[in-house]
Amino acid sequence: MDTLSYKTISVNKETAKKEWVVVDASDQVVGRLCSKVAKLLRGKYKPSFTPHVDCGDNVILINAEKVVFSGKKETDKVYTRYTGYPGGQRFSTPAELRKRPNGAEKIIRHAVKGMLPKGILGRKILKNLYVYNGAEHDKAAQKPTAIDINQYK
Repeated sequence: MDTLSYKTISVNKETAKKEWVVVDASDQVVGRLCSKVAKLLRGKYKPSFTPHVDCGDNVILINAEKVVFSGKKETDKVYTRYTGYPGGQRFSTPAELRKRPNGAEKIIRHAVKGMLPKGILGRKILKNLYVYNGAEHDKAAQKPTAIDINQYK
């Protein structure tokens, strides 16, 4: 038996085949969309997935303001942030966040960040996510391919 043919191939930063993909977020549920985007960013859909390496794709998410929440989460869910001062906890709902500039982007980034690994690798992977409110993006030079996010599990 030739044991060399069974060697596990571990991808590193230089050999990772990273692609650029465009995901349309129109009428998608936030949690389900973000879990699929997190898997794309991590590289879990690739056969050469390596857990300790950034081998995922660069994801461009368009139409971020058109995402929806299921149930009553739009008004009942609460995001908490802290200003750093005593008594500085601030609370906001997704409905309030959408009214602010880049509010939809903050909702998406918060959800995806919670689904990525904590630590240096997770922060590095999150930088491969580009969120845009409209249908236009400025990453045309990278020649991204449009994918249907509903075909992924």
